Amino acid sequence: MLLCVLGAALPASAATTDTYPARVVRILTAEVGGGADFVARVIAQGLTEALRQQVIIENRTSVLSIAIASRATPDGHTLLLYGSALWLMPYIRSKVPWDPIRDFAPVTVPASSPNIVAVHQGLPVRSVQELVSLAKAKPGELTYGSSFAGATHIATELFKSMANVDIRHIPYKGNGLALNALVAGEVQVMFPNAASATPHIRSGRIRGLAVTSPQPSPLAPGIPTVAASGLPGYESVSFHALMAPARTPPAIVARLHDIVALYVQGEAVGKRLLAAGVEPVGNSPEDLARTIRSEMQRVGKVISAAGIRAD
Repeated sequence: MLLCVLGAALPASAATTDTYPARVVRILTAEVGGGADFVARVIAQGLTEALRQQVIIENRTSVLSIAIASRATPDGHTLLLYGSALWLMPYIRSKVPWDPIRDFAPVTVPASSPNIVAVHQGLPVRSVQELVSLAKAKPGELTYGSSFAGATHIATELFKSMANVDIRHIPYKGNGLALNALVAGEVQVMFPNAASATPHIRSGRIRGLAVTSPQPSPLAPGIPTVAASGLPGYESVSFHALMAPARTPPAIVARLHDIVALYVQGEAVGKRLLAAGVEPVGNSPEDLARTIRSEMQRVGKVISAAGIRAD
C-alpha cells in the first residue's frame, strides 16, 4: 500500500485536531449505486456521529473524483473512498492527473470483498484443478466475461498467468451483463464478486469453485480458496480504500482511522456490511500503504503482460 509523506511543513491555516472538523467533510467516491458508494455512505454515517459534523458524499466518475481529491487542501475536510482504479489506472492509461503514492495519505480499508471463480453449470468441472486441466486441454476455446480493465478482468488474467492457461476474454459493458452471460452460457467462466455471484450459486444457475481471498470468506461459506485448490499463492481481493490528500496532518489521519475502524468492526455495522456482500476490515494506515504498493507491483505486471489498456 502507499507510503504517505507526512513530514512536510503545514501551512499556518491547516486544520489541527483541536479545530477539526471546522466545516462539512466530504467523501468523493464513484457513481451512485456501486459498492464504493455503499461503503462510503456507511462510513459517512459513523463519521458524522463521531465528529459531530455533517459528512456528505459526492459521486463523480473515477478520474474526476480521484483528481479532485489529489488536489484538495490537506486538512481532512476532503476524503476519497475508492478501489483499485486509484492505484492501477496509471498502468492502464498512458497519463492520469495524479500519482497514487505522492498525492495521497492512506487512512484505512473499511471493507473488502473476494471474487468467486464461477463456471456455467454445463461446464464439466467441479474444482479449480479440473478447470485448469480443461483449459489446458482446450487452449483458447473456453471464454470468460468481465467488464474491461476492472477488478474482475484483472483477477481472471492473474489466474490465467499463474495457472498458465489460455481462456479467451469476452468484454462486456458491465459485470452485471457479464454475469448474465455466464448464467445463459454465452461464456463459460467468470470471476464475479461474491455478493453478485452467491444468489446464482445457491440457485444452481452457476457453480462456484473457489474464492479469490487468501482465507475462506464468510461471504461464500463452504467454498475453498483458489490457493488451497491447486494454485498456491493466488490472491485477488477487491477493497475500498479511504484516503486523504497527502500532507494531511498525521493526527487527523489517525483520528479518522480510529473512528472508521471502530465503526466498521462493530457488530451491527459488520452485519450490515456482510449482508451487502463486503467484509469489514479497518486496518491501519501503514497496512494500507504496504498493500497498495504490493498491489501496484504485483498486478501492474499482470496488466502489462496481458496488454490491458484503456487509452
